[in-house]
Amino acid sequence: MLGALWAEPRPADPPARVWRDWALVAVLVAGSFVEMLLRDDRAWAPLLVSVSVVVAACLLWRRTRPLAAVTVAFGAVLAFDVARIVAVDATGLQSIAGLLVLPYALLRWGAGREAALGLGIILIWLPVTLIAVPTTPAEIVGGYGLFLFSAALGAAVRYRTRSHDREIEQVRLRQRNELARELHDTVGHRVSAIAVQAQAGRALSAADPKRALATLVTIEEEASRTLKEMRALVGVLRDGTEADLAPRRGVADIERLARPGGEVLGVRVQVSGDVDAVDPAVSTALYLIAAEAVTNATRHAAGATQVTIDVAASRGQVRLRVHDDGAARTAGSAPAGFGLRGMAERASLLGGTLQAGPDPDGGWSVDASLPHTVRAS
Repeated sequence: MLGALWAEPRPADPPARVWRDWALVAVLVAGSFVEMLLRDDRAWAPLLVSVSVVVAACLLWRRTRPLAAVTVAFGAVLAFDVARIVAVDATGLQSIAGLLVLPYALLRWGAGREAALGLGIILIWLPVTLIAVPTTPAEIVGGYGLFLFSAALGAAVRYRTRSHDREIEQVRLRQRNELARELHDTVGHRVSAIAVQAQAGRALSAADPKRALATLVTIEEEASRTLKEMRALVGVLRDGTEADLAPRRGVADIERLARPGGEVLGVRVQVSGDVDAVDPAVSTALYLIAAEAVTNATRHAAGATQVTIDVAASRGQVRLRVHDDGAARTAGSAPAGFGLRGMAERASLLGGTLQAGPDPDGGWSVDASLPHTVRAS
């Protein structure tokens, strides 16, 4: 743990120097001159003002060079306190209270080794200044407490900011995953359907030109719908564009996936139970899982002639099973990509489960179980 703290880098992008920093320096320098004018002992005035100006100037570099600022400021005050102990008969200035800002900046903006070295310099200075000025035990405890509190506050702000940045990054990652899943499940599915229809049209072009022409019409319609969905998705991502709140496809639309066998893989759909009462989010997820499973079977089920989709809604649960009669496959030969992962994520987000793998009776099966109603979180 100590090694990790020592190797910790500086926080990225420290704030630039602004007018408030110059105002703080101006107030501290002006305060030191005013305090010097109001004092009776002015014998060491140039030395006292010089130390005060050095401390105030170091505040300008407290974010970009925190260790250097601590070293110069506390080094100057340490040299002054040693001189007070040895030869100089002068009391300090209250205007060097700007030193309290530096431990905060050190822990907030410094690297791990800079924070350790800077704290060491501060802890060396504290007993020297307490020797230079006779103090009570309560004042000693208070002095250490003030500087340690400043350092602890800087560390707390630093780690709170880091935690906030991590939360933002996690939100962005979830948004990217959701966007990837939507692209894959909507646009990707339609593009796959277009590819399948194009293959069928090519096979029919010589033997049955009329059916090939009908296939081209279907491809055109699918392409138009795909383009429309893509534009809607891009529109939602643009600033100032409202999302399309029109109802999305659901369980009732799964029957549209049915198609006779022949040049392309046949799909049979069977729906039972009260599917109309299923939560809209669950209904949409079931449709997208079914469509993706059919697409995977079309692409990867070697020798398959038919895909069977069974949807059964019972009290509290909705079950979906998609099975193809292709050649037996092992789990290692499962279709790679984002399809299976996206289906599993979609089911998990709604509190359901999804399993996909080779069926004992042959072929490949996708089994999903989702709650009838999504609980509000």
